[in-house]
Amino acid sequence: MDPVTERQWRRRAETPDEGRVAELAARLGLERLTARLLLGRGLDGGHAETFLRARLADLPDPFRLPDMQRAVDRLAAAIAAGEPVAVHGDYDVDGISGTALLVAGLRLLGAEGVSWHIPLRLRDGYGLSAAALHDAAAARVAVVVTVDCGVSAHAEAVLAGQLGLDLIVTDHHQPPTELPPAFALVNPHCATGLDEFTDLAGVGVAFFLLIALRKQLRDHGRFAAGAEPDLRQLLDLVALGTIADLVPLRGVNRALCKAGLALLNSDHRPGIAALKQVAGVDSVTTGTVGFQLAPRLNAAGRLEDAGRGVDLLLEPEFASALPSAQHLDQCNRERRDLEEQTFRAAEAALAALPRQQRHGIVLAGEGWHPGVIGIVASRLVERYHRPTVLIALDGDTGKGSARSIRGFHLYQGLEACADCLDGFGGHAMAAGLTVAAARVDAFAEAFDRLARARLNDDDLIPSLYHDGSLLLEEVDLAVLQELASLAPFGIGNPEPVLLVEGARAMQVQTLKDQHLKFTVCQGGYGHPAIAFGMAERRSELQGAIDLLVSPQINSYRGRETVQLRVKDVRPALTD
Repeated sequence: MDPVTERQWRRRAETPDEGRVAELAARLGLERLTARLLLGRGLDGGHAETFLRARLADLPDPFRLPDMQRAVDRLAAAIAAGEPVAVHGDYDVDGISGTALLVAGLRLLGAEGVSWHIPLRLRDGYGLSAAALHDAAAARVAVVVTVDCGVSAHAEAVLAGQLGLDLIVTDHHQPPTELPPAFALVNPHCATGLDEFTDLAGVGVAFFLLIALRKQLRDHGRFAAGAEPDLRQLLDLVALGTIADLVPLRGVNRALCKAGLALLNSDHRPGIAALKQVAGVDSVTTGTVGFQLAPRLNAAGRLEDAGRGVDLLLEPEFASALPSAQHLDQCNRERRDLEEQTFRAAEAALAALPRQQRHGIVLAGEGWHPGVIGIVASRLVERYHRPTVLIALDGDTGKGSARSIRGFHLYQGLEACADCLDGFGGHAMAAGLTVAAARVDAFAEAFDRLARARLNDDDLIPSLYHDGSLLLEEVDLAVLQELASLAPFGIGNPEPVLLVEGARAMQVQTLKDQHLKFTVCQGGYGHPAIAFGMAERRSELQGAIDLLVSPQINSYRGRETVQLRVKDVRPALTD
């Protein structure tokens, strides 16, 4: 199977009317390019102003979330009575940061004896652990609060009740038809009319629990004699988990992450400061979280114990945090080695697949490491643009990780193949599953058949989306500084990508045998451009060309200049 090299260029939205662009630019004092981008994202008038402001004061009322009042009533009672509380998280960055958030937040709000547990990926698997519930009961814990898990844990919720534990589930995953009989179930997907909450990551739901609990305690006079805890100091953890979990960075998430990124850059948390040092990160952006900080936090959970990440985030001293961060960095190096081995094995297994089974890819291997198959699945999706499931076999059972493409809802797809599976859960674009080794072939056939039915030829060609045409004369440093106000960028709020038509590439240079550096010229204007990883496409820069670019400010030795980061190139459709 050959890698997909063709890309479709598509506009994200219809070209906004120039009258509306001028009106919005005048109303908010913006450059026309910025106004055009906002309108292209469906933001006009007050919506655009709210988007740019992204104030924490505009966050919605947490008590609108289902079971929130019941949850905070119980936690407030536990704090008043000095009852021990346990937090149960998940082993990804959302679960790690959410666990640290709840532990730190509950302690700030006066809870005593707050403990926490994260399951071992290789031993326990995903979700609420029955063993952890038994341990909590033995330790005389009164309340167990989950973060980023629990909405599907029906049997475990029953067990919690039998053990005398009040189980408060906070989660953001899609709920099953039959909800677990928890004491309280705080999940925006368990009620209707909560659109402003449905994009939250697990750590975001947990943060709203803390906001509601603080209000409850304030109303009961808890802080009358002392300072009220400032929960904004926990927003670095919220941003970390939200960005890493690839949920949309719009609405509530945008406000949370904008404030959280400022904290991530302030080094106020010793564990994150240490992690930044070992990762070589000076300035934290959504990109550095996704590609440098999150993989190191994830690494320990993939190979051994994700609890090391929680320890790091809760560590009060930099000197103590640094060795932990260095250990996570070493785990990340080992993870990369395992990932590469598994990727090569998966490529070999893919080459052996029958051609008719390549709309939806299912690959299984004995001895594949369960901690890296999700990353490898993502790489295969990027390379072949097919919904992909990788399954690590261990005797008679297999643990799978799945990733998808636009047009194929993964959770719904697995639901349609449920007869072949022992269990599954996840989202539209990512999911996990368990399957008997004897059922892998049947599942692979069913999954491929479903993908073939639901995906057309266009779906199998990746798309590059852009925000419309750009004239080089529109770009200067002042415009780029204003465009930066649209950040943080990520899922749901992509970095602006613009189409430069009928341009020419001048003074083309190859850097480090991998990248291209040149000047883009159009109508008497020119700007420096960088095309990372595109050295082998140098011949395509001949004659009139169209480019997809992200304009950015390049800072070098104290000097700032305009730079165009090239996403793709094609022969000009118009000259």
